[in-house]
Amino acid sequence: MNAVLHLAAVSRIHGEGATEVHALRSVTFRAHPGELVAVMGPSGSGKSTLLTLAGGLDVPTSGSVWIEGTDLASLDNAGRARIRRTSVGYVFQDFNLIPALTAAENVALPRELDGEKGRVARRLALTALEEVGIADLADRFPDEMSGGQQQRVAIARAIVGDRRLILADEPTGALDTDTGEEILRLLRARCDAGAAGVMVTHEARHAAWADRVVFLRDGVIVDETGADEPEGLLAGEVGR
Repeated sequence: MNAVLHLAAVSRIHGEGATEVHALRSVTFRAHPGELVAVMGPSGSGKSTLLTLAGGLDVPTSGSVWIEGTDLASLDNAGRARIRRTSVGYVFQDFNLIPALTAAENVALPRELDGEKGRVARRLALTALEEVGIADLADRFPDEMSGGQQQRVAIARAIVGDRRLILADEPTGALDTDTGEEILRLLRARCDAGAAGVMVTHEARHAAWADRVVFLRDGVIVDETGADEPEGLLAGEVGR
């Protein structure tokens, strides 16, 4: 099965000389359709760097990043932005919603930026909001919603237009336990429907929703296991 996301021998170095930091060291990583992969590791292990490279928000120092068979290095800035709008959905821990836009407008924005007519973009947005269970909040602003509702809007924005790759950076970190579980169910359902998902988390119980768990340390993948391994193994590898 072809991978939706393929990082091939990717390294990322920040700074130079005495301040040089190797955030990732020749990492090879794949995520396939229908698969949710959890990425775990201590603080500074390279988890967020992997996610930003996977989403085309940064470029590797060496190696290549492929999304649905397209090498991001072959694209200019506009081409990478187009891939992010059409193929990649990014779920941030702090939601990153635009306060002046309603839920529907926040979700529709990526489609409108890609040239979709406003009416079509809103229809797609309402479909995505319905999928995450908050279609009735379409015309509310972010400050009129709870944290869990805002995160659902963020997920709707990430999946609108049938995105094939969903990237989530600690998507439940700002939520209570029950709401966090609901968010994980939504991510799991989207992957079960055929998307590839990559989720950074430090919680073993959240990683249990994944098909695979990849452990990073010092910019290197040090272990990879199924999510049904004993929780003690997961917990022993986890740190903030």
